Amino acid sequence: MTSALIADLEWRGLIAQTTDRDALLEQLDGGSTAFYIGFDPTAPSLHLGNLVVLLVMRRFQLAGHKPLPLVGGATGLVGDPSGRNEERSLNEAEVVEQWVGRIRTQLSKFLDFDNGAHAAVMTNNLDWTKPLSALDFLREVGKHFSVNQMLSKDSVSSRLESGGISYTEFSYQVLQAFDFLELYKRHNCRLQMGGSDQWGNIVAGLDLIRKVEGGSAHCLTIPLLMKSDGTKFGKTAGGSVWLDPEMTSPYAFYQFWLNSDDADVPRYLKVFSFKSHEEIEALIASHEANPGARTAHRELAREMTTLVHGSLECEAAERAAKALFGQGDLAELDERTLSAALSQLPRTTVPAGEPLPTWVDLLAATGVVESKSAARRIVKEGGAYLNNEKVLEESFIPAPESLLFGRFLLLRKGKRDLAMVEVLTQ
Repeated sequence: MTSALIADLEWRGLIAQTTDRDALLEQLDGGSTAFYIGFDPTAPSLHLGNLVVLLVMRRFQLAGHKPLPLVGGATGLVGDPSGRNEERSLNEAEVVEQWVGRIRTQLSKFLDFDNGAHAAVMTNNLDWTKPLSALDFLREVGKHFSVNQMLSKDSVSSRLESGGISYTEFSYQVLQAFDFLELYKRHNCRLQMGGSDQWGNIVAGLDLIRKVEGGSAHCLTIPLLMKSDGTKFGKTAGGSVWLDPEMTSPYAFYQFWLNSDDADVPRYLKVFSFKSHEEIEALIASHEANPGARTAHRELAREMTTLVHGSLECEAAERAAKALFGQGDLAELDERTLSAALSQLPRTTVPAGEPLPTWVDLLAATGVVESKSAARRIVKEGGAYLNNEKVLEESFIPAPESLLFGRFLLLRKGKRDLAMVEVLTQ
């Protein structure tokens, strides 16, 4: 079973490095192995980059191993220098505590905390870090670290080259190593996983376990996912794609996957989908034969949106996507979903109490066309729509009863170019 798990991860491109592959396989084959990945509360929500490693945890648990998801109530107060060229802004302790609670709730959606010997156990490194005084920490933990070795870590050396690093962030690797030692002692944790940029920190934990306990453990890192254009996965023009529906709506989440670059979809299917190899290969073959059909895009969008937000939100997102392009009824959408869908579009507003301008004036104001004359030409050519109904007159003025939920209008130019109008309430 474990050999199949590791082979599956390799097929999906989800293994960057391991300390000793054969020893790791022997450990995993010996029974349910406790393992952990840390998530620092640097924002109120996890994001798509976190989802990569979180779903690896899920795969390990489904294979019979025991997850120990760690939310860094302590390390979140310090800041991880990995992958950064400047100091991270430190958040207030009360803010970090709130974010810890939110992230713990999110993690519980992906891992089973209730059933069986391999039920997940939530952990927080503040539990063992806060009781230690600075002197105790230096005497009991700090003495085991060589500054020369710490300086050689990629996350530290790159920062030194780019201008320097504070002692606060320099100490992060010591805190993370201490986490591994504590989980080893408290939960018999024998494996730490993380992004490939965490290799140096994880290896430091292995060394600390050996020095303090005379024991051994393992590490496995997961490649950082990049888009085909070389940019960071999970980023859009509007910023990060979050797992919290209040920060990234289910509709916007669905659209992220649906609008993925054709070149990225085969990789995304392997990394994220829980479909079988055969199903994924069939989708990839279909995609490569006819990428314009977007069959693989839709399957991936459905699976990920359902996993993160549930089937009802996924169905609502699909209905909204169809309704915006005239393939469904706008009136069937709830206000939250419609508002989220329209928020992605070019827009203009009409002040409260002012009469509605003509369709031509509104479309020009959204910036979808370069001028009012261009908007008039669209009407003449039969490509003008209001709420998916064709506009026939250049002088057409939307009626107040056309406002969706009393405040929205959907404008469409031809088949694909959309814009929205919002009438302000005050």
